[in-house]
Amino acid sequence: MKDFLLPILAIARKDVLLELRTKDVVTSVLMFALLAMITFNFAFDPSPAVVALVAPGILWVAFTFAGVLGFNRSFTLEKENGSLEGLLLCPVSRDVIYFGKLLGIFLFMMVMEAVLLPFFAVLYNLPALNLKLLLLSALATLGFSGVGALFSAMAVNTRSREIMLPVLLLPVASPVVIAAVESTRAILEGASWGEIGRWWGLVLAFDVLFLIISSFLFGSVLEE
Repeated sequence: MKDFLLPILAIARKDVLLELRTKDVVTSVLMFALLAMITFNFAFDPSPAVVALVAPGILWVAFTFAGVLGFNRSFTLEKENGSLEGLLLCPVSRDVIYFGKLLGIFLFMMVMEAVLLPFFAVLYNLPALNLKLLLLSALATLGFSGVGALFSAMAVNTRSREIMLPVLLLPVASPVVIAAVESTRAILEGASWGEIGRWWGLVLAFDVLFLIISSFLFGSVLEE
């Protein structure tokens, strides 16, 4: 277990240190997501009824498209710096590389969401800072990041990777995004744990299924 976990942490640590030095991914992702939230705020009449109806969708649209931008930037930097080839030469299995990249991407997205949720709560005057929503964000982000890491590795070797990634990713990730939107709406309306159980079940099932599938396919994708 130690031989499996240490390389994963090392790969994630490398991504985090690189981002701390350059701040390319987090800065671009945050600016995009903040701009999306502000733009949507001016696109409709912000009455309480309308806000309650559209705010969950706005939140996850911002998270989703900012995440796509972050996935692209993360693997593009690896490709441009020649780091991807270096990772393939490491004496570790391909699933270790996958989980290391996944952990780095997941941490980036969680930092982004930790910054955006207070902003969202103030901008839309909603009780967005609560345990249920934070836990939901972590679970949904894990599944979304897992699929994103796989398709980013696939798209980075194509000429039109900025177009290919969302085309490949969004249809597959739509179940977890839809479940996250519905769960967020129920949480903001004060629903209990039991009332949102079916959506949580969908998010958990998506996480488990696609993390397993993606870890098996990642090696083949990298070597194409």
